[in-house]
Amino acid sequence: MKRRDVLKWLGSAAAWPLPVRAQPLAMPVIGYLAPETPGPFNSRLQAFWEGLADIGYVEGRNVTIEYRWAEGRYDRLPALAADLARRNVSVLVASGGAPAALAAKAATKTITIVFEMGGDPVALGVVDSLSRPGGNLTGVSSLSVEVSRKRLEFMHELRPTASSFAVAVNPTSPTSGLQVQNLQIAAEALGVRLQVINASTEEEFEAMFLSATQHQAGGLVFTSDPYFAFRSTRLADLCFRYSMPAVTQSRDFPAAGGLISYGGDFMQSHRRAGSYAGRVLKGEKPSDLPVQLVTKVELVINLKTAKALSIIIPPSIISTADTVIE
Repeated sequence: MKRRDVLKWLGSAAAWPLPVRAQPLAMPVIGYLAPETPGPFNSRLQAFWEGLADIGYVEGRNVTIEYRWAEGRYDRLPALAADLARRNVSVLVASGGAPAALAAKAATKTITIVFEMGGDPVALGVVDSLSRPGGNLTGVSSLSVEVSRKRLEFMHELRPTASSFAVAVNPTSPTSGLQVQNLQIAAEALGVRLQVINASTEEEFEAMFLSATQHQAGGLVFTSDPYFAFRSTRLADLCFRYSMPAVTQSRDFPAAGGLISYGGDFMQSHRRAGSYAGRVLKGEKPSDLPVQLVTKVELVINLKTAKALSIIIPPSIISTADTVIE
């Protein structure tokens, strides 16, 4: 080959495209919407991460999670959900109750939403049915809202001579109306009166206990609501200060020194929400994932608190409790 031919060949070779190196695939992004702050939500988050890990996803290794916290303000949820939708996350997890689920549903009709809540998602208009959710939503629901009336029945067993009880309601919750209706039906069956007290901020808690005390309520029954559940320590302190027995949905309440709780197993529901989010990342469609129901309901009793409030817990209730704190 002549020299000029070699130079010509080298010149043409320089114009050849270089081999393209494989670029690392971008990690999928989960948008996580929650009504509270990270601190109170930690145990729920741990359960969610465990559910993700069951499907093979670990944050920072093969999935990224963008968190949005409403800090107890339900009115912030729509804007936070819209922000996650604009970022076009791979899946939007609406955790911690109906307010987050409804905000997520309003924010997007294309991104798959996995919700975790305590109410009936069909009655609330979140999905069309449990077996065939339809649209872009699916998720997990526990029985916390449906068993509100059972909390009143437990309180009546503890204070059988009481003629009236107070009910704590967060009026900003989309499930509050149904819960009050169910409690009124239960009260009529028990032959007792109800005093409904509204509270949607922590600043209203003390006035709520004061009102229940002034009306000589036999006890305070909390409706199911994340805002109450995540302020269990504050509520337990007020129970002692006003010598007012109370029952809430969350086991955090008796663990913090409250008397009794009765509600769905939130650890199980959050873990299942994590596994559903992982399955969506694997390619499953929400229409193929029926809404899961966590049917386990936990009864937790603090016997030390009962003694301090001079309340005798019937053996029949103790024997059915999932956890007894002594």
